[in-house]
Amino acid sequence: MMSSTLVETVSINCEDFNDSFLTCGTCLCTYDAQERTPKLLPCSHTVCRNCLDRIIAAQTLDTGSFRCPICREAIHIPQGGVSAFPPSFIVNQLLDLMAQQRRDVVPKCSVHGQQELLFCETCDLVFCLQCVDGGHSGRGASEHTVIPFAIAIKRMSEILLYKAHLCIKNLNAAYEAVSDELRQLEISADKTLDAINKSFKDVVAVIDRRRQDCLLWVRKIREEKKNILKEQLDLIQAEKDKVQVECDGLQYQVEVRNITKKISDLNEKLDTTSTLSEPRENSFLHYEYKHNDALREVAKAISNFGNIRVSTTFPALTTAEAKRATAHLRCSVRIITTDYHGNLRTNGGDPVFVDIRNEKGDLVDSKVKDNDDGTYDVLYLPSKPGKLKMTANIFGRPIKNSPLSIEVSEHIDPVWRFGSRGTGQEQLNQPVRIAAGAEGDVVYVLDTGNSRIVVLGRDGSVLRHLGPAGVEQQSATGLSVMSSGQLVVINWRSKMVSVLSPEDGSLVRSFTTPGFVEPIDVAVNSRGEVVVADSGAKKIFKFDTSGNLVTTFGSHGDKDGQFKVISGLCVGKNDEILVADHRIQIFTKDGKYSRKLVDPGSGSYGGIAVDSAGNVLATKTEKSSKSDRNSGAGPSSSSSSSSSSAKEKGSGGGGGSSGGGRSFVHVFHSNGKLLYSIDSHSDRLRRPSGLAVLTDYRIVVADLGNNCVKKFYYK
Repeated sequence: MMSSTLVETVSINCEDFNDSFLTCGTCLCTYDAQERTPKLLPCSHTVCRNCLDRIIAAQTLDTGSFRCPICREAIHIPQGGVSAFPPSFIVNQLLDLMAQQRRDVVPKCSVHGQQELLFCETCDLVFCLQCVDGGHSGRGASEHTVIPFAIAIKRMSEILLYKAHLCIKNLNAAYEAVSDELRQLEISADKTLDAINKSFKDVVAVIDRRRQDCLLWVRKIREEKKNILKEQLDLIQAEKDKVQVECDGLQYQVEVRNITKKISDLNEKLDTTSTLSEPRENSFLHYEYKHNDALREVAKAISNFGNIRVSTTFPALTTAEAKRATAHLRCSVRIITTDYHGNLRTNGGDPVFVDIRNEKGDLVDSKVKDNDDGTYDVLYLPSKPGKLKMTANIFGRPIKNSPLSIEVSEHIDPVWRFGSRGTGQEQLNQPVRIAAGAEGDVVYVLDTGNSRIVVLGRDGSVLRHLGPAGVEQQSATGLSVMSSGQLVVINWRSKMVSVLSPEDGSLVRSFTTPGFVEPIDVAVNSRGEVVVADSGAKKIFKFDTSGNLVTTFGSHGDKDGQFKVISGLCVGKNDEILVADHRIQIFTKDGKYSRKLVDPGSGSYGGIAVDSAGNVLATKTEKSSKSDRNSGAGPSSSSSSSSSSAKEKGSGGGGGSSGGGRSFVHVFHSNGKLLYSIDSHSDRLRRPSGLAVLTDYRIVVADLGNNCVKKFYYK
């Protein structure tokens, strides 16, 4: 009896499975009818013939079996070897099905007509197995990724569809954006039309008010004239009634004397009635509107009334350039607008919206300044160093490089520097004090080592030199400017206060007092009174405008109102007197102690100044050792050492060598709180002494250790 086998058939659609069914699970290569023939193992797994040959050849012991590379089951090797394993019927059927489905899609090799094309993703090369070079087979094959060309086409099709989907997505977004802009255009146009109608209603209202004023004017004039004429009519009627009454009784008069008198009275009436015959007011009223240029001016004004502002700015091409940003200083970002064709715009008026935030997301106050030339400056004041993020929109759309990252530095560096050690025209030797003219256009530098005053312009250029009057013997230590422009200098060696001409440095007058011991600084208040700080006497002296001593205050000590080594002096708001040693004490204009400023750091102050807002600025050097603080405490008997000591005292009360600790310019609020410090990081200060405040938040500092003058912005 013959056995029968029931074969279950399944209808297969090539779209119901993917290409992984047709690749070897070991080498991941696609099955074919040659070396990659699919072989069915007893464990029911399918492996290509090439992999089986390689697995059996790799065995070191001839055991007659090997393990399935998929399930690791031991497989007996038949006598015929690998070729004796039966082919995988289902895989071959699938290959035939796929070949049938792809015959019209995948081209054959033009040289080897029966070979399907392959694709190397590494080399971007199409080939078949018979025309492949050595690089795609053998040892070099591992460096190449080779897939059937049909799969490559499928992948490329998927990439093509993905890219097409992205393009459609972008186009949809663009369509929506343009459509939204069209909607916004309609809204903007409606708002503009409403604004035009409202504005011209305002114009019509103005004209109507003028019309009503003219009408009211005419009515008022008419009433005034009418009242005058009515009063005249009433007077005429009254006189007429009087004459009528008198005439009514004449027919009964027989007395000649009475008749004669009546006639005389009527003669007088005749004279009166002649004056009443002329109207006391006229009826003339005439409206004029061409008597001047008013109509033409109105027409001109109406023709210029209103303006429709448009813009060609293209936000996607508009850029922002951030300038150097420093904490506590006013900073800016320049926005440069461009049209759709890449041309720079030359006028402003765009609705620029800017948002600046710090790393915590807190909003930083900013202001957009329209330069009316196609550029906009975003002004802001960072309160601390760190990173800021600025977003900028025009017409509600972001500009090209928005958001913009801004790095805020903590270091405040000088704007310019003048001088180096020497005696030349543009050199300095021990610059100890500095003062500025009323407008800040001129800076006076007390160049003590050269016994002169160097006059600098706004840009740091040398204008002239003054001296040696008042600054002789290398011992001038204090400098100030009077409201008249004259210079006041204190000389510790001569103990004289000298008033000099700012033009040629000639001596105007001088004065002193027997109480001077080591005067080291000078200041002038709003009344022209001269205030001198004496470090040797530990006192402050105040003189009137004639040089007469008015008062003194202070003594040696560390209590309030006492001084140790005085290093600086200035006059602040309301003529308050500020004195610096290891702290800053503030006195009233009459010398009464008011308060003090103390910062947590150590060291000695040098120069001090007060700006128009009441902020106090002071130079300070942290000392590296106690001996540094004591050097130059007093004058020596020898002239050379006295000169050196004077320069030391003038630089900040004997404050150490130029190689001492760190130096700063401290900025205090008017309430005494330390706001921040200027460290001059790129060009460090070395024993800064005097300083002067200029306009627009600028200061100039005499850097004694570097024998130069530096200019800074401090806000």
